Amino acid sequence: MGAATRRHHGLLAAYSDVVTFSRAVLPERALRGYQLPAARALAGAVRAGGGKEYVVVFSRQAGKDEVLAQLCAWLLHRYQRRGGTVVVATPALRPQGMLARDRLLDCLRHSPAARRVRVRHGVSVELGRARVRYLSAAPGANSRGNTADLLLVANEAQDIEPDVWDAVFAPMAASSNAATLYMGTVWSSVTLLARQMRLLADLQRQDGERRMFRVAWQEVAQELPAYGAYVRRQMALLGEQHPFIRTEYALEELDGGGRLFPIERRELLRGSFPGCPRPAADDPPGVAYAFTIDVAGEEEDGLEGAAARAANPRRDATALNVVRVLPPRVTAVDRRPHYQVVARAQWVGTRHTLLLERIVALARIWQPRHVIIDATGVGAGLAGFLRAALGERVVTPFIFSSASKSRLAWELLALIDAGRLQVFQPSAGSDPEQVQLDLLFQRQLAACRYTTLPGPGRLVRWGVDDPHLHDDLLLATALIAELDRRDWRPREARGR
Repeated sequence: MGAATRRHHGLLAAYSDVVTFSRAVLPERALRGYQLPAARALAGAVRAGGGKEYVVVFSRQAGKDEVLAQLCAWLLHRYQRRGGTVVVATPALRPQGMLARDRLLDCLRHSPAARRVRVRHGVSVELGRARVRYLSAAPGANSRGNTADLLLVANEAQDIEPDVWDAVFAPMAASSNAATLYMGTVWSSVTLLARQMRLLADLQRQDGERRMFRVAWQEVAQELPAYGAYVRRQMALLGEQHPFIRTEYALEELDGGGRLFPIERRELLRGSFPGCPRPAADDPPGVAYAFTIDVAGEEEDGLEGAAARAANPRRDATALNVVRVLPPRVTAVDRRPHYQVVARAQWVGTRHTLLLERIVALARIWQPRHVIIDATGVGAGLAGFLRAALGERVVTPFIFSSASKSRLAWELLALIDAGRLQVFQPSAGSDPEQVQLDLLFQRQLAACRYTTLPGPGRLVRWGVDDPHLHDDLLLATALIAELDRRDWRPREARGR
């Protein structure tokens, strides 16, 4: 048998089996052991027809998109003469769709048929009569009228709205009864991906046929020790119970809503140190202080403090945290500071001119290196005056929006779960006002609920769900996450 004949037979074998194709055409990036079961099942489903559905969920950066790219590359080669279409839907054409297209093109670059590959209109990759078409699943996109007669794919399915999928994309596989693949990251129970996972789990239990391919980080780490080391570092930084760790690495589904601060997290937040009315005389070198401030509106009727609170139990208040910033130990692996709330202040109905005086007076005592202040709405004026009084390098305004508040929640949980943020423990001799503020803060924590929102961005809506409570102390504490973006390196005196 001549070399040309052997090569011909080798290509036929590669085109008949996706694993052989991966090893022959892409030897330097051949599919790993944990990727093979999903690739084989999907290839078999396309060959057999029958309209079966599958879910592929891998730990973050473990290679689910590589499985899809190599499967599509193999399908283009196998069906280049007969013809056929793979439709890949992504939450948006840019960037997700184009990234998936480029990954496929990179696979095809190593193929013997690379010169015959064509890209049409930027969204369709073609080889002979076979094509892979990338479409946007955004609600306003015009993606109707396409047909998937080989395979229909929902990539990043957790970010595709179920109603859009059901109305626009699901019918694309109907005429050919093509297989459908759902891929993505586990998030909440209200996503398209979660819905299909529940459905296919039920079918799997009924007939024993595997339709779900879940690969958590531990399985990946068995083949890639460096990956395991990376995930363990992330767990040490964020905490094992952080939502990103639970969803993207452990593949745990978050509830659609629930308590943001269950008792276990509240216990982590509680420190073993007392509060203090002024900087400690025995603070070690490198210790600094900061303020975080949530701003409320002024009271027009002149009521302040207890009188204002009695008139309206849910009256918003301006809340201030005094935060002790501890530099990392020289021997610590995590070289980031730790934060301790050592005192609080709260003002109800106080005019902003008087608030400014009181905050500046506190700043004379504590000498905060950084002040993070809520500058949303009515807070903008106070933030501006405070910047003029304390300096623009010291005072940083923060604007609350749905996105910024969601980000604060995740970053706050990361600080708590990693043990980098704690609040003081009142004792028998504590200032009664500080005791009362701590009790109020604990009530706000316990009453805080969250809802995970479908769609891109991993947004979470959160707040205090109690008609007799506000969230001022809680929001002031959440702003501590912004302190982690400041520079806490020791300041060095420089002479002339």
